[in-house]
Amino acid sequence: MSTGAPSRCPWPGTDPLYVAYHDEEWGVPEYDDRALYEKLILDGFQAGLAWITILRKRDAFRDAFDGFAPEKIARYNTKKVEALMGDAGIVRNRLKIEGAIKSAQVWLDMMESGPGFSAFLWDFVDGKPVINRFKSMRDVPAETPLSRAMSKELKARGFKFCGPTIVYAFMQATGLVNDHLTSCQRHKECAAL
Repeated sequence: MSTGAPSRCPWPGTDPLYVAYHDEEWGVPEYDDRALYEKLILDGFQAGLAWITILRKRDAFRDAFDGFAPEKIARYNTKKVEALMGDAGIVRNRLKIEGAIKSAQVWLDMMESGPGFSAFLWDFVDGKPVINRFKSMRDVPAETPLSRAMSKELKARGFKFCGPTIVYAFMQATGLVNDHLTSCQRHKECAAL
């Protein structure tokens, strides 16, 4: 007998913020250059922490980092870095803060000299999401050959905090890959987007 509750991946548990993130954002194909930069930076800040920690701080991150406008972040100076290091609302890690600045500079260069950040990322999957069909969380990899290739290229261009595991989490979150379990209502919904 059905309880009427939607079926979903088990990882968000019952936390309302996490459930909303799973149901509304995770796995939805994202094509906006700036939004993709924000998500990559937040995934970098997440390294060593639980994603829910970053999710709870996301609004504070957006305030502290000027709405994740790479044009502004690329010009951050030492004084701004120190201000960010004093902001209890975000993860205060100097290397990650400086990495966000360097990555913004690389992002700007990619936007000015090439097809753009979104086109660069989506080219790895030939412009359309990879639809996986995992039945269990045990089946979902932490990284893949594709995330290793993307990570290598991002690093070569100068991005920071973009190892293959971070990049795979980023690919899942931004819909480059659909890793909702096949039993999850969002698998079919995201595949149709």
